[in-house]
Amino acid sequence: MKASFLLCTSLIAGGALAATPAPPERPQDYGWSMPVQVPAGAGIVQLSLPREVYLHASSASLADVRLFDGDGKRLAYAIVAQLVQSATQRTNIPARIFPVTGTPGIGLQGIDIRTGDDGRLLSVSTRAGTAATTAALQALILDLGKQTEGRRIAALRFTPPASTDNYSAQVLLEMSDDLKQWDAIGTTTLNWLSNSDTQTLANDSIAFAPRAFRYARLSWQAGEALAFSAITAQAVSETEVAPPRASVVLQGLPGKQDHEWRYATPIAIPADSIALQFTQSNVVLPVTLGVYRQNSYVPRHRLHLRQQARPAQDAYFDPLLSTTFYRIDLDGKERISGELAMPVTQTAQWVMQTSPEQALSAGNAPTLRLGWTPATVVLLASGKPPYRLAFGRSDAASVVQPLSQVAPGFKADELLALKTASTGPLQANGGAAPAPIIASDGAPWRLAALWAALLLGVAVLGFFAWRLLAQMKQEQTDQKQTGNGKQRD
Repeated sequence: MKASFLLCTSLIAGGALAATPAPPERPQDYGWSMPVQVPAGAGIVQLSLPREVYLHASSASLADVRLFDGDGKRLAYAIVAQLVQSATQRTNIPARIFPVTGTPGIGLQGIDIRTGDDGRLLSVSTRAGTAATTAALQALILDLGKQTEGRRIAALRFTPPASTDNYSAQVLLEMSDDLKQWDAIGTTTLNWLSNSDTQTLANDSIAFAPRAFRYARLSWQAGEALAFSAITAQAVSETEVAPPRASVVLQGLPGKQDHEWRYATPIAIPADSIALQFTQSNVVLPVTLGVYRQNSYVPRHRLHLRQQARPAQDAYFDPLLSTTFYRIDLDGKERISGELAMPVTQTAQWVMQTSPEQALSAGNAPTLRLGWTPATVVLLASGKPPYRLAFGRSDAASVVQPLSQVAPGFKADELLALKTASTGPLQANGGAAPAPIIASDGAPWRLAALWAALLLGVAVLGFFAWRLLAQMKQEQTDQKQTGNGKQRD
């Protein structure tokens, strides 16, 4: 019964300890921090993770990254791959205009079109037999030139003759790539209205979804046909903007073998490119790059253990890529091997091995260059500034949120349009400890309750341990006295 009471007392003390909430985190609890500047009026912003985060974070998954507001409260954020942006260029292309004449009411029949070998439109003429007195402007065929890859036409703009004051007509625009098959793009009303002060109100363009084509045909559905003095096509082209890259250059140290060099690497770097940099010229060096991994093989059952000896639990070299790096001086110009792309690899140490015949001395060892694309943080800028980005704590658990909980309902183009936050200089938190720091000013009564529960538990356990030992000694004494009494009888 006393043992049960002792167990209950221990559980009560443990429950009091567990019920006491952990103190809130602070930027000082992390080894490093950077100020974050958020644009005014921006509720949700994007931030490309600085290079310093990858160099000083303690977790490969960036689990120790935190964002705090001016009061030290933790902010919600999501980490996503670098948002791919595109640049849009707009170019005006003057169209070559070819009038099409014919008998009104007959349509666009009896037209001869000549093109060059490169597709250039040379002429558009009415076939013989059409009376010149009855011929009238029926349509305009436009040659926009050969379009480059990725460039599309998004609009046409019309310039009327100089003598045109007031005009209104409904036109049909069609497109073609071979001058045989025509597809309608749409219709619009073109009009110009001028007053006595030579002010003009104009609807002089037709816009449509960007598409690639070379030839266009304009015909009239209502109003008078007009030979425009100029027609200009607006072409748009979008090119992806390469995301910003980060890199680090690592110095090597000799490995256990003469032909091996090891490069200590920040664990958070998601390297996807690698290169060697030489200090001397005219070097050609075949190498194998890889990592050391711990042998974690464990037999599943004893039968397997009898059949095959269990391998040693030592680390083994895992080669990831073999290639040749070089730096060659050729007629005063250097030819240098570039960065080699590879699958994303995270490790605390890269290893370079050469052939034993090409073992390097300390002065000739190359440096190792790693490159990666930083991730993007989508941040909910709640609370009050100034904001801080903190990182560098080995025991921190991830608090990253799904993007849907930070920017709910945001589409890809809306994320790209988010305002961008920036960071200030890196700062070392000298007083930071890897274990959580208990803040004395956070909640004094909680700390007092925690220590009181701990001391009470220790005292109760000590008291009952003493009582239990005393009781056991008393029982042993009674048993000895009973045994001695039986022997006398």
